[in-house]
Amino acid sequence: MESSILQKYNVPGPRYTSYPTVPYWDNSGFTEGLWQDSVVQSFGESNATQGISLYIHLPFCESMCTFCGCNKRITKNHAVEAAYISAILKEWAMYRDLFRQRPRIKELHLGGGTPTFFSPENLEKLVKGIFELADAAPGYEFSFEGHPNNTTREHLQTLYDLGFRRVSFGVQDYSETVQKAINRIQPFENVAKVTLMAREIGYTSISHDLVFGLPYQTVENIVDTIEKTNALRPDRISFYSYAHVPWIKGTGQRGFDDTSLPKDNEKRRLYEIGKKILCDKGYHEIGMDHFALESDSMYTSFKNGTLHRNFMGYSSSATQLMIGLGVSSISDSWYSFAQNEKTLEDYYHRIEQNELPVFRGHILNDEDLIIRKHILNLMCRFTTSWDNDDDYFNELPEVLWDLREMERDGLLAIEDTFIEVTEKGLPFVRNICMAFDLRLKRKAPETKLFSMTI
Repeated sequence: MESSILQKYNVPGPRYTSYPTVPYWDNSGFTEGLWQDSVVQSFGESNATQGISLYIHLPFCESMCTFCGCNKRITKNHAVEAAYISAILKEWAMYRDLFRQRPRIKELHLGGGTPTFFSPENLEKLVKGIFELADAAPGYEFSFEGHPNNTTREHLQTLYDLGFRRVSFGVQDYSETVQKAINRIQPFENVAKVTLMAREIGYTSISHDLVFGLPYQTVENIVDTIEKTNALRPDRISFYSYAHVPWIKGTGQRGFDDTSLPKDNEKRRLYEIGKKILCDKGYHEIGMDHFALESDSMYTSFKNGTLHRNFMGYSSSATQLMIGLGVSSISDSWYSFAQNEKTLEDYYHRIEQNELPVFRGHILNDEDLIIRKHILNLMCRFTTSWDNDDDYFNELPEVLWDLREMERDGLLAIEDTFIEVTEKGLPFVRNICMAFDLRLKRKAPETKLFSMTI
């Protein structure tokens, strides 16, 4: 890839799990009452036809991984499990009271933190508690994130018996040097063990998460990691860029010197080499930084145009309403976003007061909804279209000006009413989305907010 193109477009930018992005939410117009109204509206419009999605954040970890930017609480005290599950189920009951009828859950994802920090018995209590007030929608997909070092056969079997068929294991990199730098020591044997156990039990979609751009990571590390990964043939692979955001409180990303990180051309080379190996091994690039075998539902949804993206990442089916439960979780009613309290203490306090624990959010206006549609199309399908009478483009020629420059650089093709990302432009999807991002254009950030796009 041309060095000048990389340098030109390697700028800080959002990952677009939402639009507007969280730093650009207008909390001044947000109230808990408006949030509840938008949830009720969205539930009424979509529950019968689509069902809803449910994300549950399980924040506890026994040790700090220094590459991680997630909300977590480090502890070895497993007595915290019971109180947290009780709070989650109470929060869910509050939403159930808003719905006034049984929700149909199409997607359920347990994220973290480390979901497998929790005992199989407590995870069973959690999931069964959720379904005391809900039903599974036809074609449901339940998934969870497992740590290879502490995911047991009992974890896998318990969740399988509860309807889970997809599991994602965090691998990152098999290099001992890299693992020591990010404080995540897990040999290949541990990953192989849980992967094979999941397959034996009957999981139909096993995913491995790999990261490029980690400290001390080399081309040799990437080749070795992907070759080992291919030996296990997971159905899906996330191969994403390390987001270095040490300025964000609580990330723990100060455990290594910034000079140890591969940058610009060096970092991009790690991805290009890794991508080539994956494609040569029969994996197909899906959306941004994701790969899947043709037998996986994510590949099918990408080919038929139903791939979706939200705060849970990519999914093979779309729901209009996504409820996030637990500390720091983000919910999406399509018309509005809401985020829960970010500390356990504040989260517990709100739950004890019988309040939904949201502390900020954003009500989308008409312009937001139009831009959201285009960014979602680009992130999921690498193309978007508009009508000739689309006021968004008639009144905002600077969007097309930016796109024309990217077209001259070979990143996309512009036709009368649509644009399509080229093969050369795939690594720059985030940059292309930024051309549509009016809130970012109108107010450039005064401080560091986002990781680099490359």
